[in-house]
Amino acid sequence: MQRFASRRSRRGFTLIELLVAIAVMALLAIMSWRGLDGMSRATAQNQQRADAVLTLQTTLAQWSADLDAVAAIAQTRPIDWDGRALRLTRRSSDAASPAMLVVAWTLRSGADGTRWRRWQSQPFTTRGEWQQAWNLAASWAQDGGTGETALVPVDGWQLFYFRANTWTPAGELPSSTPIPANPANATGAIVTMPDGIRLVLNLSPGDGLSGAITRDWVKPTVGAPRS
Repeated sequence: MQRFASRRSRRGFTLIELLVAIAVMALLAIMSWRGLDGMSRATAQNQQRADAVLTLQTTLAQWSADLDAVAAIAQTRPIDWDGRALRLTRRSSDAASPAMLVVAWTLRSGADGTRWRRWQSQPFTTRGEWQQAWNLAASWAQDGGTGETALVPVDGWQLFYFRANTWTPAGELPSSTPIPANPANATGAIVTMPDGIRLVLNLSPGDGLSGAITRDWVKPTVGAPRS
């Protein structure tokens, strides 16, 4: 009787018991893999979103900096919107070498997709150089070229000007505003900076951010903080 009990204690596992144990371990492995895969995906999505937010913040900071630095020069245009590109005449950020720049913003497709893009001219100090840079900005907006920076993926964008206590689509003038024969030499509302500029961006989906975002810029006045 004792020999029979000892033989049963040394018998080991049956094939069914082994198969059940293997099935349980496989199930645990699958559950663990799914958990790790979910954590990895969540981490990647969070990182993608963080990168997209940082890129957008940097882009909007540059947008505000360009508008804050716009300067009016006699017989030039500080701002121009043709429905496709926005051109600005602004001061250089290099205090050691005062000069002017022309910058342009547009939306264009390329090898990297449809993106909001910025172009900047070489610094200049004369009106003739301004005209050349102004024309180059228009050509770049139409055909592309060197000197641009590809920014955030955008499906579309709109601009609105704040004048006379009302927002109107950029480029539209009040019915009482005459349009001069030579806008570059004019001093009327058509070539002056509006009191505010509203930017509406339609962000492309699939890059961490999506949907519409609105950014208002208010022209700084003497003694008043920028906002």
